[in-house]
Amino acid sequence: MGPEEIAQLERATVASLAPRRVEERSGWILALDSAPMSRARSAAPLSHDPPPAFPVSLMTNLARAYAEAGLPAAFRVPDRPQFDAVRRRLEAAGFTPGEPTNVMMADAARVAGYSGPGAAPTPVLLEAPDAEWSAVFCGPGFDPEEGARRVAQLARSPGARFGAVREAGRTLAVGVLSRAGGLGGVHGMRTAVEHRGRGCAGRLLAAFGAQAADWGLPRLFLQVEVGNPAQSLYEAAGFRDLWRYVYWRKSLSR
Repeated sequence: MGPEEIAQLERATVASLAPRRVEERSGWILALDSAPMSRARSAAPLSHDPPPAFPVSLMTNLARAYAEAGLPAAFRVPDRPQFDAVRRRLEAAGFTPGEPTNVMMADAARVAGYSGPGAAPTPVLLEAPDAEWSAVFCGPGFDPEEGARRVAQLARSPGARFGAVREAGRTLAVGVLSRAGGLGGVHGMRTAVEHRGRGCAGRLLAAFGAQAADWGLPRLFLQVEVGNPAQSLYEAAGFRDLWRYVYWRKSLSR
């Protein structure tokens, strides 16, 4: 990806979660929120090649912005060689890495045409999460308290659609399609434990691809933690890795 596309993706990533406050300073975008989703409460570079300079003064300035907002500082740093100096600077300041996450992107039209295994019902797209949607997102197998906070966060996403696979009055799987910065974003994909393996997530992805195309958004992006088995589904649907990033935080604030 070129520099403008990287900056577009990073801005869309933040905007899709509608954090309470967003700033840009010296080549970094700062999402300042207390939400549980790490992307909504961390700073990320808007350029990869070359990366923005990262002197101690800038690191201190960015960390101060979080302190002034009553938040622990966190940095979302691409796992690329050109960021070695940034990582050394953070490590020397007491930050430690964690939560490695892959950034993926796909053509919306290709995702719309995905027809994976299983015969799950056609999803419906809601303008806001309803009680049944939230019940799956916070249901067995997930942390209900954190899930409720994530639902509140995602509900603020401007113009988002909340996908639900439903059958005989039951909600089987849910997910979110955001639209921000000229891109569609996939978030919060969850399937009820007893309905996994039926192809529900694949049907949601296809519905999201079709809706993004209808909106005139040619590409979809998502983030998936390393080791999450859902990555194989995303790859089958047409998503490809762009880069991996790692969150850097002070150990006492994690």
